Amino acid sequence: MNAPGAQPLTITVSDDSAVSALLLRPEKARAAYVFAHGAGAGMAHPSMAVISEGLAARGIATLRYQFPYMEKGSKRPDPPAVAQATVRAAVREAARRCGELPLFAGGKSFGGRMTSQAQAKAPLEGVRGLVFLGFPLHPAGKPSRERAKHLAEVKVPMLFLQGTRDALAELDLLEPVVKELGSRATLHLVQEADHSFHVLKRSGRDDREVMAEVLDSFAAWVVKHS
Repeated sequence: MNAPGAQPLTITVSDDSAVSALLLRPEKARAAYVFAHGAGAGMAHPSMAVISEGLAARGIATLRYQFPYMEKGSKRPDPPAVAQATVRAAVREAARRCGELPLFAGGKSFGGRMTSQAQAKAPLEGVRGLVFLGFPLHPAGKPSRERAKHLAEVKVPMLFLQGTRDALAELDLLEPVVKELGSRATLHLVQEADHSFHVLKRSGRDDREVMAEVLDSFAAWVVKHS
């Protein structure tokens, strides 16, 4: 299935704030995913494009967007309130443009965490589930479960796609977190992958094969929850 080129959009967050976005919608899309970038790279990063194009090939539309700090060229992430307001604005825009499709939200690392925080505070309208592409449970070298506390307030299904070498989510901490969330949460472990889903040569696989596994699991979960 060939997807058309991504459509540039502008999303109004508030009276004095707007951010860029890219909508990629394949023919006969069966769901839509609103997803945000990680802390260090924006929506145009090659990894974001690979995810968007790979999901389009699997019949899932994507709306990827910038946080205000990235839009301004800053390296300091926005405060949670600003990031969460941006998540809500992006979800509204996706609902306006793809409202007939089952809607999911999430993102890579920081983007996924800001999405879940927004959902925990007040449900994102129309969102059926959250998908995390590497949930950042803690900073590298500082294992903790503090960042997971709000997940107990998320009442929609969640999919955690995590590499077993992820330095931002040690498995002996992440696995109990997911278990405690019960039937709402699904954990898919990607063997030998790090936080960015890169693998070492000794794994016998390359990054393309790993990303195919990630996106196949993503698409299967979305179909189940659509």
